[in-house]
Amino acid sequence: MAAAALCVSLAACGTAPRDEYANIQPEKLYADARDEMTEGNFETAIKQLERVEARASGTLLSQQAQIDLAYAYYKTGEKAQALAKLERFMRLHPTSPALDYALYLQGLINFNEDLGLFGRLSRQDLSERDQQASKDAYESFRQLIERFPQSRYAEDARLRMNHIVNSLAAGEVHVARYYYRRGAYLAAANRAQQAVVDYQQSPAVEEALSLMARSYDQLGLTELRDGALRVLRQSFPGSRFLTQTASADTTPNADTGGNTEAAPKPWWQLW
Repeated sequence: MAAAALCVSLAACGTAPRDEYANIQPEKLYADARDEMTEGNFETAIKQLERVEARASGTLLSQQAQIDLAYAYYKTGEKAQALAKLERFMRLHPTSPALDYALYLQGLINFNEDLGLFGRLSRQDLSERDQQASKDAYESFRQLIERFPQSRYAEDARLRMNHIVNSLAAGEVHVARYYYRRGAYLAAANRAQQAVVDYQQSPAVEEALSLMARSYDQLGLTELRDGALRVLRQSFPGSRFLTQTASADTTPNADTGGNTEAAPKPWWQLW
């Protein structure tokens, strides 16, 4: 029985997967991983960086491998793994000199503008998608700027924050427009007002004020309508929405949705 057990054990050892990187030092393995990333071979780089992180545990090399792993996961579309790697890095190394880059990369991953093939075919805008990722990106960029104002990534983070604010404001207006087209005028007014209050410097405020005025007009709230129109005239005296809003008492029909400025949709787009 002992001999049989030994044979089984040896057979098991013989079938164990061989680590192709077993005899390579962590420093050399890391350099190889960087070369693979430069060539765009992120899948191979991930395998190598995982070995470096494990073997060089507790060193700066391991920390660098964690950061590079997050980037490699991001480039291969593994967003959840990339974010998990960054969160772990920031939790374990709160004083790391690479913390500013970790925050920047975290924001960049959530900021991702790629709508994909379906998004391009449907002409879907960033403002029409779930805005939680944009909010998460904004928070990462905000922390970067506040904690590391002199970081090399701070200026780009500021530009992306402005873009996110405009996208979030446009998202509120998109929802308000949706409610208005379906006759839910109170909900439309509330969402448009949210855009005006939260994103005062965004270009989307112009249409938000118009939607507020038209919604209040449909609800018979003339004082609120006149107030929204007054702000629209003062803030955007040449607004193209002024003429449209002036005829707000016309109930939108199913063809136009009350939005004369809307671009025509493809014949196959049903929403």
